Amino acid sequence: MHKISQSVTKADHREKMSGKARYIADLNFDGMLYAKILRSTKACGEIKEIKLPKLLEGYYIVDYRDIKGTNLLKVVTSEQPIFAEDRVNFIGEAILLAAGPEEERVKDIINSIEVIYKEETPVLTLEEGKESAAEYEYKKGDVEKAFSTAARVIEETFYTGYQEQAYIEPQGVIGCFKNNKVTIYGSMQCPYYVKDAVVQTLGVKKDQVQIIQATTGGGFGGKEDYPSLLAAQAAVAAVKIKKPIRLILSRREDMAVTPKRHPAKLNYRVSLDGENRITGMEIDIKIDGGAYAGLSSVVLQRSLISATGVYLIPNLKVQGKVMLTNTVPNGAFRGFGAPQSFYAVETLMAHIGKEIGVTPLELKKAYLVKQGDITATNGKFHYPVILPQMLDKIEAMSGYSEKKERYRNQNTRFRKGIGMALFLHGCGFTGSAERDHIKSVVKLVKNKDDTIEILASNTDIGQGLKTTLSKVVAEVLEIPLEQITYSNPDTDRVPNSGPTVASRSLMIVGKLLERAARRLKENWNLGEYQVVEEHYKQPYMIPWDPETFSGDAYPTYSWGINVVEVEVDTLLATTELLGVWGVYDVGTVIDETIMRGQMEGGMLQGLGYGSMEKMENYQGAVKQASLTDYIIPTAKDTLPFETAAMDNPYDEGPFGAKGAGELTILGTAPAYSEAIEQAVGAKIYSIPVTPEKLLELI
Repeated sequence: MHKISQSVTKADHREKMSGKARYIADLNFDGMLYAKILRSTKACGEIKEIKLPKLLEGYYIVDYRDIKGTNLLKVVTSEQPIFAEDRVNFIGEAILLAAGPEEERVKDIINSIEVIYKEETPVLTLEEGKESAAEYEYKKGDVEKAFSTAARVIEETFYTGYQEQAYIEPQGVIGCFKNNKVTIYGSMQCPYYVKDAVVQTLGVKKDQVQIIQATTGGGFGGKEDYPSLLAAQAAVAAVKIKKPIRLILSRREDMAVTPKRHPAKLNYRVSLDGENRITGMEIDIKIDGGAYAGLSSVVLQRSLISATGVYLIPNLKVQGKVMLTNTVPNGAFRGFGAPQSFYAVETLMAHIGKEIGVTPLELKKAYLVKQGDITATNGKFHYPVILPQMLDKIEAMSGYSEKKERYRNQNTRFRKGIGMALFLHGCGFTGSAERDHIKSVVKLVKNKDDTIEILASNTDIGQGLKTTLSKVVAEVLEIPLEQITYSNPDTDRVPNSGPTVASRSLMIVGKLLERAARRLKENWNLGEYQVVEEHYKQPYMIPWDPETFSGDAYPTYSWGINVVEVEVDTLLATTELLGVWGVYDVGTVIDETIMRGQMEGGMLQGLGYGSMEKMENYQGAVKQASLTDYIIPTAKDTLPFETAAMDNPYDEGPFGAKGAGELTILGTAPAYSEAIEQAVGAKIYSIPVTPEKLLELI
């Protein structure tokens, strides 16, 4: 164990445990008004007329006519209106905002507004989708020859559904306008994303917009893009009314209108030669973007890059599309397109093994990538791949192979099964985005009393970033952690070090801070005020070509293996977990307790995705829009997990650390599905495997 890995008390532990932490709902400003959004009740159609009630003094209506800049939300591109103008494209789309001093009266105003629509026929499912928001394709080797000379072709199609982030704290912002400047306080992951969106909406200079992150109760990707929309709406209202505007969603509203994990349809064609060796794959992935593209294009990119999993496939054709539907727009969620692909490819490999008469693990071992191999996108695995050692470790922990053999040919009511999934996660943004678009900057400030302040825009949303980044700086400077402060980001004070997404914060920003700390240490002047600034420099990579989708998609990869063991009651169609194991390579662990939280939390979230988190749209509306109807795992649904992290330092990460947060969700859903397959003796092609689906299989 590295010295830096030893656990410490989290930097925000006392603040949160004492109740002193101030979330967005805890903030109050003089004259603050409550705001509510009038949302579309139709999935698709024209707005013909809006009938407004007579407003009491001190109450206001804000709509698209109050926008001085651009009525389009800035994400990757700009398609979604801040407020609908003449049409709506999904149930829940924002039409206007009402604000006033009494929250209940504001709700009454919203409820009394009548909107006259000219309805159109909506597109409600992925299969109905005709319009594509993004398309990509890449090739490797000679896939046409692989199929033309194949002795056998196997084709399977897999389906995955929505998943709700279910963060503890609903979305919310407060917008203030003073001295010709807008300040937004909010529950968010990406302050500079919010800033750019508000600047575009208001049509003002960048120095007229300030974004401050309030203490944030979880995100899991769900607070990557949506806070920009809320902030823009609150900002427009604050500028018009000249008073602070509080816009916080209820839980039901939050679940009904915010982005989810993309439902996906994944089709795999596999060519095998006469000796049952896999020679090629043709893969087609379609994801449901919802009504607006948002982040869907980059979600699809990661899904396509992950399509072959941890396996070396010589000949490939991989293509995908984002399909638009008149449903809630989908966006970022931990894993960011990869969970869909890993469910499909891991299940596919297990099925092929059964088809050709070998165990799933025997087949997978034959195709594992190793250092020096060419990636799916014709990049290279530049660094050591320790999957064989990780397999040895998880076999010793779980007894996977012995149990796999023992659980064959069961005919009793209670049947056991065990499944394994292997996976990777590319660390950081895809391709050259870190170099060409993000261009991260960090600062270290040494005050005259020799205390240190970290200035970076990355947010702690419960994952412990304030702790891990502070540990990196403290370790380099050889000073106590108590000497370092890292406050919630304020864009007037901190440089843009990029968003808190893509498992990039510790690896990318942490390395910048490590370099800055080394420079500060070399030039330390006791009792003097000093500032050190560090800029991102891309490590060696095979150049990424976005046109051909080729090159190094990521500088390095984190790796993982999960095993899930279950017992199925074939009479009642219920499932009991018997064991869950995880082994991970995240380079160097920066804090053992924080990493354990990432492992156990991600694994449980993945189990929910694979087993119970069913969400549907019914005639365009989210059917399970409450935590009563949408089921997530609780303590009663799980058991103690056994986890381990194996050292494999990456020299471009701080003290060898790589990305960890997203990796940990990828494997438990396919491992769970394989375990169920063994227990019931049937193939599964979609998740979640709910009790209803299990009953059908039995």
